[in-house]
Amino acid sequence: MTAALQIPQATAGTRVLAFGDYRPSRVVTNDELAQTVDTNDEWIRSRVGITERRIAGDDEGIVELGVHAGRKALAGSGLAPSDIDLVILATCSAESPMPSHAALVAHRLGIEAPGAFDLNAACAGFCYALATASAAVQAGSARNVLVIGSEKMSQWIDWTDRSTCIIFADGAGAAVVAGSDSPGIGPVVWGSAGDKYDKIIIEDRHSFIRQEGQAVFRWATTAIAPIALQACERAGVKPEDLAAIVPHQANLRIIEAIARKVKASNAVVADDIVHSGNTSGASIPLAMSRMIERGDVPSGAPALLVGFGAGLSYAAQVIQIP
Repeated sequence: MTAALQIPQATAGTRVLAFGDYRPSRVVTNDELAQTVDTNDEWIRSRVGITERRIAGDDEGIVELGVHAGRKALAGSGLAPSDIDLVILATCSAESPMPSHAALVAHRLGIEAPGAFDLNAACAGFCYALATASAAVQAGSARNVLVIGSEKMSQWIDWTDRSTCIIFADGAGAAVVAGSDSPGIGPVVWGSAGDKYDKIIIEDRHSFIRQEGQAVFRWATTAIAPIALQACERAGVKPEDLAAIVPHQANLRIIEAIARKVKASNAVVADDIVHSGNTSGASIPLAMSRMIERGDVPSGAPALLVGFGAGLSYAAQVIQIP
């Protein structure tokens, strides 16, 4: 006799309850970098748009950064640690490959026995994790999910290589995802270009990050805007209805190019990279959290999140701003 399996009742939709962020206290300016590598403030600003970036201390790894951001997101959500039953940590800069850093973050936040795993989609990691969290809640596999993007890119940088040391930085951002009577997180559009996997790469545990900047620039400025528009279409949102565009904070020139092609005439475009640098999988929640805190975007309005980077991986979705 075959027993029928029971499936948890699905929710109508999901939404982000709150964002949180954490930025290390140490600020490294372009002038400071110019003391050790052949560069200057004007050269850096003109190429990537960065004026300063945050670098974590020796006692701040991705767990410590993630705990700070996660605690802030939890406080903003109004939920208690006991309400969270899944923690997803998006990172590509882990100090070690195992065990799961998500489990330790959860433990330090007082979240008891949650599902917990790390996710690596590099700079698209937060969007991948957000989509995974949303799907878990809709399927009934989780009630409330803490999603964190936490990166310590500084430990994978050759500080004598001006093509990377001027760009990458450290930080963490987080979001709490819960069920909703109506959709607050739109369908994800994601994918990868594996034939270009070596354009941004850390070859082994003894290597630093390296990238082919021009190749990445060409790919991002041509391939990503159509993905962003597809995410809008699948969510039933017109570009002109967007209140914000939050691309991965890779390079200010890339951000501006994507925004122009999306043609979201009424949207505020995130430019957190200017003062935070490229924090890979942490950059989107860092930027979104700051925009909300400053009152740049209205609660309930649609925002387009667009992640892209090493892999080459990409993901985009429209959310309602908490």
